[in-house]
Amino acid sequence: MKITANRLDRGFERYQEEFEEAALKVLRSGWYVLGPSVEKFEQEFASYTGVKYAVGVASGLDALILAFRVLGIKEGDEVIVPANTYIASVMGVTINGATPVFVEPDEFHNIDASRIEEAVTENTKAVLVVHLYGQACEMDRITEICRKHNLKLVEDCAQSHGAKYNGQMTGTFGDIGCFSLYPSKNLGAFGDGGAIVTNGENYAADLKMLRNYGSRKRYYFEEVGMNSRLDEMQAALLSVRLKHLDELNEEREMLANRYLTGIKNGKIILPIIRKNATTVWHQFVITTSKRDELIDYLKEKEIGSIIHYPIPPHLSECYRNLNYKEGDFPVTEKDAHEVLSLPFYNGMTEEEQAYVIDALNRF
Repeated sequence: MKITANRLDRGFERYQEEFEEAALKVLRSGWYVLGPSVEKFEQEFASYTGVKYAVGVASGLDALILAFRVLGIKEGDEVIVPANTYIASVMGVTINGATPVFVEPDEFHNIDASRIEEAVTENTKAVLVVHLYGQACEMDRITEICRKHNLKLVEDCAQSHGAKYNGQMTGTFGDIGCFSLYPSKNLGAFGDGGAIVTNGENYAADLKMLRNYGSRKRYYFEEVGMNSRLDEMQAALLSVRLKHLDELNEEREMLANRYLTGIKNGKIILPIIRKNATTVWHQFVITTSKRDELIDYLKEKEIGSIIHYPIPPHLSECYRNLNYKEGDFPVTEKDAHEVLSLPFYNGMTEEEQAYVIDALNRF
């Protein structure tokens, strides 16, 4: 049996008629950018997350770039960020000229809230949290720190669509929540896409202006903005997916529980869930000191896997200018050498999972 790390076709096939109907409606409308489908999705997504405003943009990275820009983050400012994250999180900071200050992860792979305050300096202007792999960060403690030091709070929710902390949706604790809508996400489009959520009316208005070249009125430009518009086709397809997001996340919970109860191997450490937090299981990530051997073994069994992520941002070539070296963030670096994402996707069959579980238990 051959099992890939991820499959997107099954997510399409399940709701194929709805997707095709939505796509044809857009094609026949003659309106393809910033039209009624985008407005509809923005309203639906704001309602789903529990905020007043949602703004569709072209990607998750653009969402982060625009978020820090409207918050006034600029050169000379510092932003506290998790050391253990995808590099786009950090790029949202540095593209605005600010300096990332890295904080190690906790046992849940998310930013360690107990280490944030010691990273605060007179130049700190904001904190970025990333709800990695679909699990919510320790938001009560983090929001308290931000209030105490008068810091802006941005949430990177690229992997946490629908996850909650103390019953509250990720993306709604801070000033702005940023979502990727890349096809592999829990709420995935059929191309690139992103969304920003906020309760700030002025933030929402400025984000809409900046995503459209810096224009509120056609051909009148207030600022040098971006071309970062969620298109009508993606918005219409996302509205279909959003209707089914809770049931898709429930399926992922079932799949995760099969792994959690079925995998029994002392060489493999299974993921754990934070108290008061929920996870939407964007990935199912195990930890093992035998990762290279396990990857080779799984390949022999025709089982795919992915490393999220092999090189931490502070050791990436593009951030050599930050002058970090190996050993500066040992917890993050240990994760980078030991984490492995197992095959995990909506539509995965019990037979497929049983094959993976049996292979892991025999490793």
